[in-house]
Amino acid sequence: MNHKKRIGFTLVELLVVIAIIGVLVGLLLPAVQSAREAARRMSCSNNFKQVGLALHNYHSAFKQLPKQSGGTNNPGNRHMLNFLVPILPFMEQQPLWDQISNPIAVRHNGQPQSPPFPSMGPEVWNRNYTPWLTQVGTYRCPSDPSVPRANTEGYTNIAACIGDGIASNNHSCINDDGSIRGWCTARKGAFDRGFFETRITTKFRDMIDGLSNTIACTEICVDNGNLEVRATCVNRGQDAAFFTDPSVCEDTIDPTRPQYHLAGTNANNWSSSQRKGMRWTDGRPVLGSVTTIMPPNGVSCAWSGDGSDTMNSAGSYHPGGCHVVLGDGAVRFISESIDAGDKTAPSPNWPTGNPGTPPGSASPYGVWGALGTRAMRESVEVP
Repeated sequence: MNHKKRIGFTLVELLVVIAIIGVLVGLLLPAVQSAREAARRMSCSNNFKQVGLALHNYHSAFKQLPKQSGGTNNPGNRHMLNFLVPILPFMEQQPLWDQISNPIAVRHNGQPQSPPFPSMGPEVWNRNYTPWLTQVGTYRCPSDPSVPRANTEGYTNIAACIGDGIASNNHSCINDDGSIRGWCTARKGAFDRGFFETRITTKFRDMIDGLSNTIACTEICVDNGNLEVRATCVNRGQDAAFFTDPSVCEDTIDPTRPQYHLAGTNANNWSSSQRKGMRWTDGRPVLGSVTTIMPPNGVSCAWSGDGSDTMNSAGSYHPGGCHVVLGDGAVRFISESIDAGDKTAPSPNWPTGNPGTPPGSASPYGVWGALGTRAMRESVEVP
């Protein structure tokens, strides 16, 4: 009797093949994900290089840096524009700049606006003004998963460095109408110490520590609403204890999930739609400025819901740290484990305050704090 030879896999052989394929997928998938993140990180770094170059081109053209929280008096934009707005022509965004720098008589929905929106735009939270709703791709990190909702302001993952001070860092003694707050003007030298000063013009010559040793801007995470520490700025409800001990802001961190805040933590500053990184045009600390007190991916908190007196930390969705642009235009990736000194030390404050910091004092926040100041004469090297 002739028997036909069977061709094919036995059940055991099939299971072995499936198991081998599963092992290969398990081995290759992390490598693929790692390669994708490496590409995203490179893209993000290139965005920061463009911003650094734009800052230098702006300074070359105007002999000064763009203001952080600059602009026009109330009823214009109330001196709240992020430095990312005036550098638009140097970021290949001339058409958007032309819209902003000229009056606009049409709302975002196509309806007429009377009187027209003024040159340099209205308040940064005005959602009838089309330029404020525009998303500038170069200001976003491809690793950040957050997506702006329809008819809301564009996001940013780039924030100006305003140093290691907390007191009055949302206004630097200048009101929304451009008038001076006399009570704090004589004291501001103690706490306005960064590459940028809120509402004040700075120049390269002000960077006594050296452009290569001073952080111009950093990466930030856009608040995604899930209370991640690196992406959330906590509203302290007018509790000023963190002025003299920044570490108290860590009391809302969930001990069982240290990358998150406890459920119920108040992250609303003004409203749920005005959180960290959620408005690329806004130069105020919660939305568009950072302090070098806590290290990258560290905790952030504000004195109250209006975003005044804020410790806003750098951070990113890249593993282990974040990008920074130095004053010379160089881009570095800074580890979240960088020396950040004593997080319980009082933030630099006016000498008559409690405890007070004399102007010119070295940053108490280690290498990270020193990189955030422009003229404290600290001797540090960028890690």
